[in-house]
Amino acid sequence: MKNKEPFQLGAVTLPSSILYAPLAGCSDLPFRKMSCKYRPGIVYCEMVKIDALVRHDPHTYRLLDYEVGMHPIGAQICGSKPKMAAEAAKIVESLGFDVLDLNCGCPVDKVTKDGSGSGMLRNPELIGEVLSEVIAAVRIPVTVKIRAGWDEQSICAAEITQIAELAGAKAITIHGRTRVQGYKGPANWDHIRACKAVAKQIKVVGNGDVFDAQSAANMLAYTQCDAVLVARGTMGQPWIAEDIERHLQGLEPIERTVEDHKAALYEHFDAIVHYQSERQSLLDMRRVGCWYLKKLEGVKALRMLINRSGSTAEVFQHLAQFPWEMASLSKEPAFAESE
Repeated sequence: MKNKEPFQLGAVTLPSSILYAPLAGCSDLPFRKMSCKYRPGIVYCEMVKIDALVRHDPHTYRLLDYEVGMHPIGAQICGSKPKMAAEAAKIVESLGFDVLDLNCGCPVDKVTKDGSGSGMLRNPELIGEVLSEVIAAVRIPVTVKIRAGWDEQSICAAEITQIAELAGAKAITIHGRTRVQGYKGPANWDHIRACKAVAKQIKVVGNGDVFDAQSAANMLAYTQCDAVLVARGTMGQPWIAEDIERHLQGLEPIERTVEDHKAALYEHFDAIVHYQSERQSLLDMRRVGCWYLKKLEGVKALRMLINRSGSTAEVFQHLAQFPWEMASLSKEPAFAESE
């Protein structure tokens, strides 16, 4: 039986090589409270823009909320200005984060339009410049997350892996899709494998289409990557790191029951209402409810009731009155949707 192995990032030792990604609009404090129970290698806060961080925008700082028990905790910054990125990195370090990641993979237009996120894939040398400035500014390990390239005609992941290693990054995460793909079509793990082939000391983290224990094991075996970053696969199954680790260790899987999904839903909702305003809580409950109920059959009526509720109290009332004995686990794979 294989023991659970820690994952080393510079001077920081993570308890596992199964990592939880920063998900925009999802990886808030309640999400991370649920995730940390299952001891992934690290959980990340939502991506923050360097300019908003540097100008001390209150909303941006709130995205970086975390609790002491959540360590190791990671922050991810996004921006293409080297000097400003270094300033933002110092702020992140001062807030007590264990790892800092540079986002060069976000595909949304509002991020790429100024050359940030996956827009940086069009200028690999700039990624090296930003990383060099950030690494020189902080003591905590710095990593970078990219996509395979802007499109199929401009695959640059292996090149950026070498650039990032030269700049001093401790790890690089490769999402096996291009920016043009968004989240459509399968992730091409060949790009992750190619990055591992050119890496010397930099750790290579695979990302894309990991929704269960078997897919994580398949990625590790096929690409030989050093770690796996689970993104959409964490939505509605905060226990996925535990599932993956048990599989890798050759242990019997834990059968997640309807009662497990129900209990997690209640707990996540409770964390939401204790953190967010009433209005935001209601919006979050509608979104998060879909994650947990997606893997269940016979709950369509409950989903509709949650979505139509006018208050959080009404949501909890519907949960209490719902005939959960009528629900069952779906036999079909239910992959969480991106934002």
